[in-house]
Amino acid sequence: MSRSESNNDKKASGRQGGNFKKKSHARGNAPLGKSNARGKAPIGKKEAPKRPSDPNTMRLNRYVANSGVCSRRDADIYISAGNVTVNGKPITEMGFRVKLTDVVKFDGRLLNPEKREYVLLNKPKDFVTSAKDERGRRTAASLISSASKSKLSIVGKMDNLTTGLVLFTNDGELTKRLTTPKNGLRKIFHVELNKNLRGEDLLKIKEGVMVDESIVRVDDISFIENASKKEVGIELKSTRNNIVRRIFEQLEYEVVKMDRVVYAGLTKKDLPRGHWRYLTEQEIINLGMIR
Repeated sequence: MSRSESNNDKKASGRQGGNFKKKSHARGNAPLGKSNARGKAPIGKKEAPKRPSDPNTMRLNRYVANSGVCSRRDADIYISAGNVTVNGKPITEMGFRVKLTDVVKFDGRLLNPEKREYVLLNKPKDFVTSAKDERGRRTAASLISSASKSKLSIVGKMDNLTTGLVLFTNDGELTKRLTTPKNGLRKIFHVELNKNLRGEDLLKIKEGVMVDESIVRVDDISFIENASKKEVGIELKSTRNNIVRRIFEQLEYEVVKMDRVVYAGLTKKDLPRGHWRYLTEQEIINLGMIR
């Protein structure tokens, strides 16, 4: 056999598959236009851009969760069960989007999609608790302006001379509950008087003091340990304006300083004067239990 015939036989056998190896794409040399092994977009082609969601709409489960009814996961359960209506119609579709102008109800109750926020401030002296002041005085709200983009309102009132705990929130339902006299929120004040409090006057306060033809009763009052007789701690649940100052005025004392150190179970721990913090999840739950 000649050399040329031998070479031709080798080429033929290679084409028939004996020693022939196909070109491998294992090193990423896949041809353009074909999808890769992991199912990603074809190499050399761009993915279709996602359509931006309408900023004036949100998913129904988020709407329900933001209203404070439940978590987003639980909202899916209630939606699938038909507990949620949009503009009067039950919606059970997962991922359904609603407009912020839609009327959304949960078991017949109207919902507000704005996320509820709760901010506790240790208010300094000479800050008013009204939203605006015609006399140009500084407001407590200005101290928490960076806490939220939502409009937060103060729960209750506090005069500008009093310092201590005040709560801000956009939860109107909670605000209404906390300011209802029947709920009797626990408040403790550290009070400094212009003169020593006599023992007999302390007993009078314990028994109840008449203010504007109505008796005001306190839960407790005592002298502050390791301090002068000018300083007392007083605990009460009354929602009447400036009631602590008025109690002492009835007995001819002047309140020099007053600091609210406890409010509805919230304390000043790790909260310096002029600073604020968000409530913890447990604190929010505790406030929600007040009916």
